[in-house]
Amino acid sequence: MFKTYYQLTKPGIIRGNAIPAIAGFLLACHGTLRYWLLVQTLIGISLVIASGCVFNNYLDRDIDKKMTRTRHRALAEGRVSTFQALSYATVLGILGFAVLAHYTNSRTVLLGLIGIVFYVIVYGYAKRTSVHGTLVGSISGALPPVAGYVAVSDSFNGAALILFLILVFWQMPHFYAISIYRRKEYAAAGIPVLSVKKGVAVTKRDMIAYIILFGFAACSLALFRYTGAIYFVTALLLTIIWLYVGVRGLRTTKNEDRWAKKMFGISLLVLTLLCVAIGVSGILA
Repeated sequence: MFKTYYQLTKPGIIRGNAIPAIAGFLLACHGTLRYWLLVQTLIGISLVIASGCVFNNYLDRDIDKKMTRTRHRALAEGRVSTFQALSYATVLGILGFAVLAHYTNSRTVLLGLIGIVFYVIVYGYAKRTSVHGTLVGSISGALPPVAGYVAVSDSFNGAALILFLILVFWQMPHFYAISIYRRKEYAAAGIPVLSVKKGVAVTKRDMIAYIILFGFAACSLALFRYTGAIYFVTALLLTIIWLYVGVRGLRTTKNEDRWAKKMFGISLLVLTLLCVAIGVSGILA
């Protein structure tokens, strides 16, 4: 039963959001690492994300039954009742916001509230009705590094805005890659992702555009002197590598799923290394 409730929180998403949150936190530290605040910020953010993921599982239980990768989720199979799931999500949310309110500041709490509302309600609706659902969902997905930054700085400045844009632009090619190699599942579930509604070729071109925007945003942290030269070189090289693989995919119509999976893997590596570079910049500042 513990494993069932643990999986309801989508731990992979929690771990994936923890890395950018840490990067944002360290960037705001300017060489003075506040360990206890970091721990409590991560706990609060993780609990809020977990709450949103359980609510999302509840709302998507009908869709999950139609997709191969999600049909064995607890709510889709009826192993957890809707009352249990909603109660669980509510408790996680209350605990998460309580931690953030006690240990951080009101701006961080507000970001958490915006994030969960956008993920559960706005994105929950948009993904079913609009080809732009991915873009809507990127808003909530881009808030963890901003929350980490604001937990230390208690201000929303240029660095926070750039962190937000980096994650928005990163998420688009990342999730578009998934939508390509799982487009048959999305079509079966009636989810109007770009690859289903407009085709793979259009999705590929949009991925390239967002990678370029990602590169500009990532390099902006150095251009506006929030980070240094080493970070700038790292961000630039990561963008060039990601862009190179992406452009090569424009010229092929064979093995598109394999290419999309490769792009998905590269996107994870790019974000991880970029977050390390941001964190190191903050520690050494």
